[in-house]
Amino acid sequence: MRVAKMSSGIFTIIRGETKQLATKNLVPSISVYGEKLVEFEGDEYRLWDAHRSKLGAMVLKKFEIPIAKDSRVLYLGAASGTTVSHVSDIIPEGIVYAVEFSTRTMRDLIQLCDKRPNIIPILADAEKPHLYAHIVETVDVIFQDVAQPNQAEIAALNAKQFLKKDGFLMLAIKARSIDTVVNPKKIFKEEIRKLERDFSVGFEVLKMHELTPYHEDHLGLVAKLHPRNQNNKI
Repeated sequence: MRVAKMSSGIFTIIRGETKQLATKNLVPSISVYGEKLVEFEGDEYRLWDAHRSKLGAMVLKKFEIPIAKDSRVLYLGAASGTTVSHVSDIIPEGIVYAVEFSTRTMRDLIQLCDKRPNIIPILADAEKPHLYAHIVETVDVIFQDVAQPNQAEIAALNAKQFLKKDGFLMLAIKARSIDTVVNPKKIFKEEIRKLERDFSVGFEVLKMHELTPYHEDHLGLVAKLHPRNQNNKI
């Protein structure tokens, strides 16, 4: 077995012909969602299941992940913290603000935060960033994985409120949360158009790729923020 570094805080565990995504465990001996723990040369790694993580799928789709060990990350749609826990591993000197709307899943997220002090749980609706503006500072990266139909608008609202000028948006667009009938490719095209043109902050899309076979009818994208002087609804 050997371990290869893919990018800051992200690794591949290699056993013969088998390669598995992993992060170095910030809390040794603790598994978060039943993932396997692997020791190598004094370090412990957590295997990262891309079928349970849009960010993990984006890594395997060869996205450049703009998250460093000291990054400040706003994670929208944290759920119970499966992917958030891997972000926590990646940023041992940073902080992740984890926004989740469901009180049920927030209970699991809070339990995770008891062991991981670099995660700040926030029970709130990602459509209303002003409600957590007193908690969240300016961030380097926004990662969004929400099920609301207005996904582009939510990204723009939060970027305007929190994302630094040279920051990055990482977005998993869920086509079936927007429309269950329309062809996903048409939905992806329209959401990208909105991000580029419709709001008072605009985005330059750097890379996009569908996330199959890990997540059907999902598009991953990475974009850079650039402000726009537009007089419109955001």
